[in-house]
Amino acid sequence: MSTDFQQARVALGARMRELRTESGLSGRALAALLGWPQSKVSTLENGRQSPGTADLVAWAEAVGRPDAAAELVGRLRTLETQYRSWRRQLAGGARPVQEAHAAQGKKTGHRQSFDPTLIPGLLQTAEYARAVLARYTRVHPSIRDVEAAVAARMERQRVLADRSRSFHFLVWEGALLSRLCSPVVMAAQMKALMPWLAGGNVRLGIVPFEADLQVPVGVGFSIHDGTLVITESWHAEMWLDDPADVALHTRAWDALAESAVYGPAAHRVIVRSWRVPRDDH
Repeated sequence: MSTDFQQARVALGARMRELRTESGLSGRALAALLGWPQSKVSTLENGRQSPGTADLVAWAEAVGRPDAAAELVGRLRTLETQYRSWRRQLAGGARPVQEAHAAQGKKTGHRQSFDPTLIPGLLQTAEYARAVLARYTRVHPSIRDVEAAVAARMERQRVLADRSRSFHFLVWEGALLSRLCSPVVMAAQMKALMPWLAGGNVRLGIVPFEADLQVPVGVGFSIHDGTLVITESWHAEMWLDDPADVALHTRAWDALAESAVYGPAAHRVIVRSWRVPRDDH
């Protein structure tokens, strides 16, 4: 869990405690009013658990401060905007996640991204996207709408045709070798990357294995107009707009970009990866 997220949750809990103590209620008395275990009141006040919107509204009413509900919910929304657990995001399926990224894509004029393990979503073929999303169901079994998510991802790619926007993708060579689909699907995916090597408003660079890396490869992330970073882990996706966080990721991206190759050199890396012998049985 990110430190910033935990600090924000602790701050929310402290504000809830403040409202309770101002009302003169003990934790036990408030729990009784709400019909909750006393442990839930303690857990929320100490920032060890995120409350739901209904919890916050009920809390504000129980302490006699219904007017504070909007403030508490606003704090929660800010917290969730920065730190979006996959459990909550995928509760409604994978398609809404794709649609949220599509909405952000329509706001972004210049996008820079680095992908160490996958072909970037905006450059994926439908077959490759289907294979990747299907494999995520092993970790997130709540995903039941793979086909709808694939369709939404393909729809997102229309933004690449908008010449008023620019895209700069960096891909670690390892992503070209990851066996997340059949060789036939991967071969088609590699072919689909070739047109993007020509440049234009979409620029694709490959960071080859033999590159002199300026920083460790690390995790994938995207930078949107130099003001927002989207990155993820197994348990959550982070949308970071703090200038210090954006600056940190920009430094990492710039260092990785120094190691990338483009045009014919990138073409050679893709071809050699595509031709690596594979055991298909």
